[in-house]
Amino acid sequence: MSQRIFRVLVLLSVACIPLEGCRSGTEVQAGAAEPRILRLSMGSGDMKTLDPALADDVASAQVVREMFVGLTRDDEQTGAILPGMAESWDIAEDGRAYTFHLRSGIPWVAWDGSSVVEVRDCQDPPAIRMVTAEDFVYGIRRTLDPDTGASYAYVLANAIEGAEAYAFGAGVPEDVRVKASDLFTLEIVFKQNAAYNPAIIGLWFASAQPKWLIEGDECTQPSQDGWTEPGRSQSYGPFALTSWIHDASLAIVRNPYWPGIESSPQARIDEVSWVMVDEAGSLSEYEMGNLDSVAVPMGDVDRIRTHPIYSKELDIAPILCSTYYAFNTQAAFVDDARVRRALSLAIDRRSLMENVAEFGQEPARWFARPGLDAAPALEQFPDLGIGFDPEAAKRELQGYLNEKGRTPADLDLTMMFTNIQSEHKFATAVQAMWQEQLGLEVKLDSQEWNFYLDTINHPEYTPQIFVAGWCADYPDANNFTRDVFAKGGAANPADGGGVNWLNPEFERLVAQAALERDRQVRTRLYAEAEEILVVTDAVIAPLFWGSRMTLTKPYVERTLGVSGAESFEKWDILPSAGPTDG
Repeated sequence: MSQRIFRVLVLLSVACIPLEGCRSGTEVQAGAAEPRILRLSMGSGDMKTLDPALADDVASAQVVREMFVGLTRDDEQTGAILPGMAESWDIAEDGRAYTFHLRSGIPWVAWDGSSVVEVRDCQDPPAIRMVTAEDFVYGIRRTLDPDTGASYAYVLANAIEGAEAYAFGAGVPEDVRVKASDLFTLEIVFKQNAAYNPAIIGLWFASAQPKWLIEGDECTQPSQDGWTEPGRSQSYGPFALTSWIHDASLAIVRNPYWPGIESSPQARIDEVSWVMVDEAGSLSEYEMGNLDSVAVPMGDVDRIRTHPIYSKELDIAPILCSTYYAFNTQAAFVDDARVRRALSLAIDRRSLMENVAEFGQEPARWFARPGLDAAPALEQFPDLGIGFDPEAAKRELQGYLNEKGRTPADLDLTMMFTNIQSEHKFATAVQAMWQEQLGLEVKLDSQEWNFYLDTINHPEYTPQIFVAGWCADYPDANNFTRDVFAKGGAANPADGGGVNWLNPEFERLVAQAALERDRQVRTRLYAEAEEILVVTDAVIAPLFWGSRMTLTKPYVERTLGVSGAESFEKWDILPSAGPTDG
């Protein structure tokens, strides 16, 4: 099972640079005057997937969010859980059995080469395919199916009664307690009476999925692998896919058949277009007027902050994200907690924030970002976690070296990161700290993003030390401390890879916290689990709690999502303005 690890510089912006083959989807909207096109950049590298079951990176999840709407929908600015495709739900007295009442009259749609059209079924005459409860049953079970290979299957396996056995190959689909009692009524039995059940079931990988398209029926050829490509893709959310030129660009256009709901209104813009250009190139295109919003690369922060125009277009805002260095606890040398603790204690996080980050990030002493429900906060737990202590770092390392009869030169260590500029800048700074404080020569190894996740999740190839990040799927500490690091979690696959770690006391604490209804007690339990994670076992070296620095043209009205995800249907381009240079 692979993990969802986000780029450290979270996907925050978008654009359509005038590259050859970058197709504007508004030729699409025939007859429309001055279509509103939001132009963004995905960063370098291709989009990984648009399959809701398989999306496990921020870029893929962002676009899937615009094409599919879950049973519930989070408010991207507050984290509040609101009705989505379910307009309401009832909860049984035991807190586990939910009945979701779905909206009716919402069609599946597709792009036919010139416009968005409703999808028809195999009847004679063909009828419009509406989104039904059965589509959600299929979507949930497909994500759980071990043959699908969904990274996020573990989240549903941990949440839904009967799902775990099926997800791990010991059960059948009917074991999963999801049932369509009629066309628009869905019954789900959860394992636990947890407050975050509605948040989990609204995530993109639990969305409705088109069985007839994926597996085929009387009038549709099966398309297991290619159903998300342009010309085949079917969806139902506020936008639909029109173009995807691999390694170059992608575009979605407004779905006129999406009725609009409070949490996801009808889109005001006609098209969102992305190109796949690195952060430096994206900023250059923004300055030439070819992009509407971009993330600011680290090397340009000072210039942007003092620029007479761009400083007024700059937003700095916290996001529910954490960045850390992870250790493969079964790899040579870092298989000893003393070495891992020494490396973590030798990182001067405050210096990194002041001299390297420059994004307004906060030095992190543990993993779960304060602001999440039940996450520890510094005010409550001032001594929790780990910080910069070079003398303690030296003692930890020396204790290990003495016992093993080794010297610092004997420790052959490598840290891996992606080819993003900011990650390289951090890595070289930390490398220097490890040399100065511990006398360790740690080698650096960068890799293309497209291959990075597979490498760090592979049981045989996971490096000793690697950079990772996590942004909230739902705003609860469970989504960080447990979902990421419990065995089988996002950074700790059950079959090895990732941190490759198991601590029974940690498992007990996070399982108990998931059931606890007293918020203070929950917070204390997560604090105890964090102490095991970052100090006792030192599985990770936390670096910083996230913020974002984004440039947006003044003619764009936008939201700022606290998790880094956006709802582009809420954005607008002022009709009196258009793309201009800085």
